[in-house]
Amino acid sequence: MKKLVEMRNRKKAELNAMLAAVKKEERAFTDEENAAFNALEAEIKQLDATIDAEERASGISEKHTPQGDSKTEQLTQEQIEERAFTDFLNGKIAEMRAGEQNVDWNNNNGAVIPTTIAKRIIDAVVDLCPILAGADVYHEKGILKIPKWTKANSTHDVTVGYAAEFTPLTADSGKFTSVDLGGFLAGALVLIGKSVINNAAINVTEFVIRKIAEKAAQFLEGELLKGSGSSAAQGAVKTSNVVTTGTALTVGLADLIALQAAVKQAYQKKACWTMSPATFTAIKQLTDGQNRPLLEPDVSSEFPYRLLGKPVYLSDNMDEIGGNKLAVLYGDYSGLSVNFREDIGIEILREAYHTQHAIGIDCWFEFDSRITDEQKLAVLKIKAS
Repeated sequence: MKKLVEMRNRKKAELNAMLAAVKKEERAFTDEENAAFNALEAEIKQLDATIDAEERASGISEKHTPQGDSKTEQLTQEQIEERAFTDFLNGKIAEMRAGEQNVDWNNNNGAVIPTTIAKRIIDAVVDLCPILAGADVYHEKGILKIPKWTKANSTHDVTVGYAAEFTPLTADSGKFTSVDLGGFLAGALVLIGKSVINNAAINVTEFVIRKIAEKAAQFLEGELLKGSGSSAAQGAVKTSNVVTTGTALTVGLADLIALQAAVKQAYQKKACWTMSPATFTAIKQLTDGQNRPLLEPDVSSEFPYRLLGKPVYLSDNMDEIGGNKLAVLYGDYSGLSVNFREDIGIEILREAYHTQHAIGIDCWFEFDSRITDEQKLAVLKIKAS
């Protein structure tokens, strides 16, 4: 009875979701959607009839006990799939028992096949640092010019010194330059077959939309950290404030202290470390002069470690330790400016791929990033030899 009621509720939720979708888009059902709606409605009516029959049958006393051993294991399809799923995760070949239907986890539809286990999707995640949250973000059209104050040359700058009354001051000045932020277009497109959507026991479309958003965030983080060359957005590790390790292919305590000191004290308040998981593992083995680990526990933060008093963030987009690699970023992310000409937008394309019996989900955004304050950021370069 419980499983029938749960199945009935799932079908009703799917039906409500279809109605909500067309209402939101202010359109009529397509032929496929109308057929799917009618099929769901029919299944709900059948389930209601079965539930009513089971409720009536429960009031009829049993006169005969079924033959056979009551202790004999009778596995439901859900239990079979649960067992096969566990074996799959452990890299085992499921042992089939008499009467069991084979569960194939290797076909391309994977975890979206219409079975009980399909309600769970194992999603691979990556380490991302909050660089976009910490950067200076703008939303301006055209070319965004951010003014930058510098010395007029190696000797001319605003100077303050002792002065005498009735003696004129000597005029001097620095100058303003600008950092220009344009826009680079980025996008992605994913197609989903309608058969998969109609037969899946989960909301496949919603899952794919979330995955596209995660991939866009991963791409953005990689560009904001490393960039892709002169004809693309500039990453924070391209700062001119570079510290090179004293020993080839290793990172030591002295290197980390020098890197931290390369950022001015005025910008230390919001400073943090950014590195790859492999670099973090290497640094985790370092100790100070009293054999204490450099990495300190910090249960109050998102990632429970601090290095030389500052929080540590991991990113799969950062280089690992290697010759001439920029392996560790330190500083305040606001030294990087980001301009979004067009915010990240994700749209569902129902008609464009109708003849392929599929829907498309696309993602577009236009952005640029540049370092606008070199003093806030410093990067550790690994000595090659």
